[in-house]
Amino acid sequence: MASLWDDLDSLVNSPSSFESTTGERGTIKPKADFDAGDDAVALRKAIEGLGTKDKVLIDILTHRSSAQRQLICEAYLGATGRTLVEDLKGDTSGDFEELLVALATPPAVYDCHEVMRAMEGAGTKDSVLIEIFASRSNQQIKALSDVYLEETEKMLTLDLKSEVSGDFSNALLLLAEGKRDDNTAVDADKAKEDAKTLYDAGEKKWGTDESAFVDILCHRSIPQLRQTLVEYKNISGKTLQHSIEGEMSGELEELLVAIVKCVKSVPAFFAERLYESMKGGGTDESTLNRIMVGRSEIDMLDIRAEFKKLYEYSLHSAIESDLSDSLGECVTAICGGED
Repeated sequence: MASLWDDLDSLVNSPSSFESTTGERGTIKPKADFDAGDDAVALRKAIEGLGTKDKVLIDILTHRSSAQRQLICEAYLGATGRTLVEDLKGDTSGDFEELLVALATPPAVYDCHEVMRAMEGAGTKDSVLIEIFASRSNQQIKALSDVYLEETEKMLTLDLKSEVSGDFSNALLLLAEGKRDDNTAVDADKAKEDAKTLYDAGEKKWGTDESAFVDILCHRSIPQLRQTLVEYKNISGKTLQHSIEGEMSGELEELLVAIVKCVKSVPAFFAERLYESMKGGGTDESTLNRIMVGRSEIDMLDIRAEFKKLYEYSLHSAIESDLSDSLGECVTAICGGED
């Protein structure tokens, strides 16, 4: 298996989907000759008939862009007086239902609902919060925060503050503000200075100054951090990820490592998350669904390529061997063709 995160050779100039919301590297594209009304009728017939026709639901919802799916939802509501999401929940179940509902939900609303689910009940699902806030752009974070405010009449950052604590809380809240520097210019001298600050705060001293890591990794732009990772390796002889894993533990380590991985390659980060969701005895369908839907119009082609490079078999074949029935068909359709 290929080394996951040690290759810095082409890091600084490598392409990133960190700032993207839609792009050419997705597997789901807008359908030509699209007619929202026709699709709404077909979906209604599939749902209202004797036994829900899963194939129709899959074919339509995985072959229309998110913007087109929202037009279908509007047409469906106009024709039936009910929302498509309500009917999908009424006629499907389990992980398949969750996947179809995700496809019928606007991206910012879906992100917001995943954050809300992660904060529900006893014990916050920190890994979900880490995945979302480490990988989303300022624009995406602001959009999900706006939805949160609209739906709950509360500030997301205030509610998060009551759910998490310590240095992990400080870092997560900085990311949740969506105020990371978005300047694309790289200051080489600043990168060297930050690299030395990180080295002095960790490897060079007894004990670790976590606040220095939080400040730099949660504030600097992605291109700036890429250069900082290179400079850090030059100074310490280790990757920053290796140092964080050696110096820290728990949720803070997980979050800062996720940021570093996303700085290097968002598609590789998600390829690893998908692998982890399917390895072993059981499947983490919630994580699988969230990534497949969330990245379907952004960088799924790149995630597929990274998956193949890292694990030496295709994401398509992994899904086929791990999932079955309608859920497997739907996830496979989002994944696209065999690599």
